[in-house]
Amino acid sequence: MSLINLKDIVVSYDGSTNILKNLNIDIEKGQLVSLLGPSGCGKTTTLRVIAGFIDAKSGQFVFDEDDYTHIPVHKRNFGLVFQSYALFPHLTVFDNVAFGLKMKKTNKKDIKEDVEKILKLVDLDGFGSRYPKELSGGQRQRVALARALVIKPKLLLLDEPLSNLDAKLRLKMRVEIRRLQQKLGITTVFVTHDQEECFSISDKVAVMNAGIIEQYDTPEKIYSNPASEFVARFVGFENFLDLSKTSDNLYVAKSGINFASDYDSENISVNDKKVGTIRPDDIQIHDCETTKENNTIDGTIEVRTYLGKEYQYSVNTEIGNILVTAGNDKKFSKGNRVRLYMPSNKLILV
Repeated sequence: MSLINLKDIVVSYDGSTNILKNLNIDIEKGQLVSLLGPSGCGKTTTLRVIAGFIDAKSGQFVFDEDDYTHIPVHKRNFGLVFQSYALFPHLTVFDNVAFGLKMKKTNKKDIKEDVEKILKLVDLDGFGSRYPKELSGGQRQRVALARALVIKPKLLLLDEPLSNLDAKLRLKMRVEIRRLQQKLGITTVFVTHDQEECFSISDKVAVMNAGIIEQYDTPEKIYSNPASEFVARFVGFENFLDLSKTSDNLYVAKSGINFASDYDSENISVNDKKVGTIRPDDIQIHDCETTKENNTIDGTIEVRTYLGKEYQYSVNTEIGNILVTAGNDKKFSKGNRVRLYMPSNKLILV
């Protein structure tokens, strides 16, 4: 059984426009699941439904086989970490972390032991007497994490917790969050708009768009085999081809060029329209003297961009501009005629 079940959740802020539209998701115990998507897609609203800050218009939230749909926030015992840290500036680190325990009327001896233990776990041993203004951004975020974890929550909810940190600190803190989550074995829901961030630490990812989940799978599956054009665009696919099926495993573009895809299936019939997509770094670029075959198209380089270890080319072809990323062992110039090869095991159908 899953620990978390959101069943047909509908949320509306104004009574008419639905922010979440019959949303369903199951989360297993001990997993770190990320809700990923652009601003306005409903990921934070989903987190707030789980936390108890928002009542769904319809649907059910089941936690550990109990109906939590109408259980108030203070009875859920979930740990929350916000984008703004939400630390009390007039309280020391110790008192900030101890706040939840005091609200539960935990005895002073246990509070002292639990707070000191959790501060050590987040590498803030000896920082208890400091105030938030005396800490760096990363240290404040660890205080917020400690405060959420010290109450021994049944679930940890993280709402864009790293968005206020610089790039180097974000990288360090996401590793820290994953380390703590795995060490404690705590089920965690992580909201972010950063693909790299969530892919690096998540067991599963829910890619959200306009109040629905477009794909829910492991980071590896989403990265290599997106289920829709929206997901493909969001995770870095930049080349899209309008294709029509002509026979088993074979498709034709508007220009008459044939393309094969290993992602063909029995559910796709002859004459069905599909969109083929491929990442720029999965396309091979050659001189036009190479053999012409399926999955190849000729074009002219319009723009070359230097990326350090590689070059990116914008190539004008019969089916539109194609972006290609290639190593710097061979350099092509603007105006060169080239032949592009799109391997069938890299051409995804969405």
